[in-house]
Amino acid sequence: MATQPGGRDLPEQYTTDLLPAQTGEQTIVYVQEPTQRRWGRRFLMLIGTIGLIVGLVFGLKAIDLWPDLRNPFGTETTDRSGPVLLESMQDLSRYVAAEGNFMVPVDIQESNRILPDFLAGQRTLFIGAGSVDAYVDFSKLSEGAIKVSPDGKSVEITLPQPQLEKPSLDLDRSYVFAEERGLMNRVGDLFGGNANDKQQVYQLAEQKIAEAAAQSPLLERARKNTQAMLESMLHQLGFERVTILWGPQP
Repeated sequence: MATQPGGRDLPEQYTTDLLPAQTGEQTIVYVQEPTQRRWGRRFLMLIGTIGLIVGLVFGLKAIDLWPDLRNPFGTETTDRSGPVLLESMQDLSRYVAAEGNFMVPVDIQESNRILPDFLAGQRTLFIGAGSVDAYVDFSKLSEGAIKVSPDGKSVEITLPQPQLEKPSLDLDRSYVFAEERGLMNRVGDLFGGNANDKQQVYQLAEQKIAEAAAQSPLLERARKNTQAMLESMLHQLGFERVTILWGPQP
C-alpha cells in the first residue's frame, strides 16, 4: 500500500511517482489513478451525454420545435400536369334509382403453343370491384305519358323501363390476388412490359360486372324506388290517386 506525504495511506490500485527535487525544494508526489477506473468514468460520461441528447431531441419533437429534416436520398414527386380541358357539357334527366356494388374474380391464363409455361406463360388472378347504376331516363317520356283526370285528383304516368349504366371499376378496391409469369415474360418486363395486359384484365372485369348486374334484381329495385319516389312527390302535390305504369322493354 502506497503512503502519501503526511502519513495517509493510498489504496493498492493507485501508484505514486516521485519527482526529484532540487536542492532546497520540496519533494512533489504524483498520484496516478488506475487506467480501468478512468475508462469507466469516461464511458459513464459518454452514456450520460448520449442520453441527454436523445432526451433533448424527443423533447423538442414533442413540443414541435424540432426542425423537419428531409431525407437527402428520398424521392420527390412533382405534378406537372397541364390545366384540365372541358370538352363538352350536357343536361341529364336521369333518375338514379339504385346502385349495385359487385366484386368479381378474373382468371386469365396465356400459354405458348410450343414453349412450356415456366418459360413463356402468364396467369393472372384479378379481383375486380366496381359498381353499376340503375336509372330511369325521364327524357324518353313519350307524348301523352302523363294523364291527369278532369277533376285533378288522379294522375297516370307511363315510364320508360329502367336501364343499367356502364360498370365503373374501382381501382382502389381492385387488386391482383396472384400472378404467375414465365421466364421470358419476366425478362420482357425489364424492358417495359406490355401495358395492354392490365387493360385487358380491366375490360374483362367490367364485362363480368355488367353480366352480374344484368342477372341481379337491380332493375326491379330501380322500378320500386322510382315508383315510390313519384308517388310520394305527386301525393304532396295534391293528387289523391297515383298510377305508375311501365312501357315496353327497350
